Amino acid sequence: MKVITLFLLALSLPALAARPNILFIMTDDHAAHALSAYGSKLNQTPNLDRIASGGMLLKNCFVTTSICTPSRATLLTGKYSHRNGVPVFNVFDGSQQTVSKLLQKAGYHTGMIGKWHLGSDPTGFDYWNILPGQGAYRNPTLYTAEGTTTYTGKYATDVIGDLSIDFIKARPKDKPFLLFSHHKAPHRNWTPDEKNRQLFANRTFPFPASFKDDYAGRTDALRENEQTLMRDLTRNDLKLTPPADLKGPALNEWLSAAPTEVTVEGKTLTGDALLEWKYQRYLQDYLACVQGVDDNVGKLLDYLKETGLDQNTVVIYTSDNGFFLGEHGLFDKRFMYEESMRIPFLVRWPGHIPAGSASEAVVANIDFAPTFLALAGEPIPTDMQGRSLLPLLEGKTPADWRTSVYYRYYHDPGHHNTRAHYGLRTATQKLIYYWKKDQWEFYDLASDPYEMHNLYADPAQQEAIAKLKAEMQRQKSHFQDEDQFADKLPDDDVDRGKNRPKAPARKP
Repeated sequence: MKVITLFLLALSLPALAARPNILFIMTDDHAAHALSAYGSKLNQTPNLDRIASGGMLLKNCFVTTSICTPSRATLLTGKYSHRNGVPVFNVFDGSQQTVSKLLQKAGYHTGMIGKWHLGSDPTGFDYWNILPGQGAYRNPTLYTAEGTTTYTGKYATDVIGDLSIDFIKARPKDKPFLLFSHHKAPHRNWTPDEKNRQLFANRTFPFPASFKDDYAGRTDALRENEQTLMRDLTRNDLKLTPPADLKGPALNEWLSAAPTEVTVEGKTLTGDALLEWKYQRYLQDYLACVQGVDDNVGKLLDYLKETGLDQNTVVIYTSDNGFFLGEHGLFDKRFMYEESMRIPFLVRWPGHIPAGSASEAVVANIDFAPTFLALAGEPIPTDMQGRSLLPLLEGKTPADWRTSVYYRYYHDPGHHNTRAHYGLRTATQKLIYYWKKDQWEFYDLASDPYEMHNLYADPAQQEAIAKLKAEMQRQKSHFQDEDQFADKLPDDDVDRGKNRPKAPARKP
């Protein structure tokens, strides 16, 4: 019996090894319109573009809620927030079914490196090495089940990139691997490495079309938000130098305040001049952080090519949510507007995905976990709420593929005073409902791509709005969204998941 078992195992190993490796690279807060593959007017991302040119770019990829912790829980479970227990910053219940557990059971060597941000330790991974909470850009500390390591003199994006390569090098050679390589960048407060800081230090950028949006005709929610460039970017965000005599609480108070005037090269800026300066200063750091990610993606791609692993490795690049880069005068995310809801999704698999291809299909991050399983030839559990993207990647859009995405944001009251809302986004229209305020917005994206004109009260749009409301309710029922969450929810963004250290820190 033992001989037969070993023989059968030996027969199964080649098939197991033939299944593709899956390298899933995810950044934090990287807007799709800050990638040159998506037509960025702000920056160039040549290494990320290599994934697109060697594979497929999804043009209409969206999150089901634009905020980091819920998005990460959706990635793992293939379920909406109300089904996986993480509508805001709840601690993730690691005992539930996840794609990492399913692929680990199926014979994959699984790894998680970088930003985890789910409060509990990772489960379903053979190896994990993560930042505590948000982690730090400089001199980052990461921890494993055995202990912590502080990377003195190092930059987080470089550390995560190097650890990802180390994981691939050390993997069992008789197993395919699944690696989640998750970067902190370009999350607030946008601290770039020195090389890229200097590269972007003196650049200026075009202003978005909606930069000076006055919010006329929109709901109270947009006017009440606290994520504006003018009112809410702090001195710390803008990297302003504090007075030398400030210390302790007084220093923290100074750094966390939004300046109403700034002196630059001997000139005091206020009003519109200050707003425009804040925008340029913000983008210099944000885009420099993105460039650091691009550099490290290049290192990973080069390593795969050098070792020949590129031919049987599915490489995916995405972000946990979108981000405002001055649109509507905003930074951050959360709202259902395009810049916040849309995410990049680039995927390459030589010999399987046509190089330089693109898909217009409407997809969502609930589809990621089912896609990983389909790539591995594994069954997709019936309780996962997404669908495999594999047919799209092969250039075949199923006749019954979705034509809209249901979105829901819960965190109210919460950071940036962004009001709770849900809605529906189709290829050409968007309906948003701020349920606590009982206020609506409707946009015709074909004629108003920048979402400046709320047409909800327009008599000519009532038939279209009624159809969207009916479809939104249908999806609400289909996804079993029953409004079971109370209004008061955990409220902890910056310190999410400050897990206890496991042992005294080690120096590399």
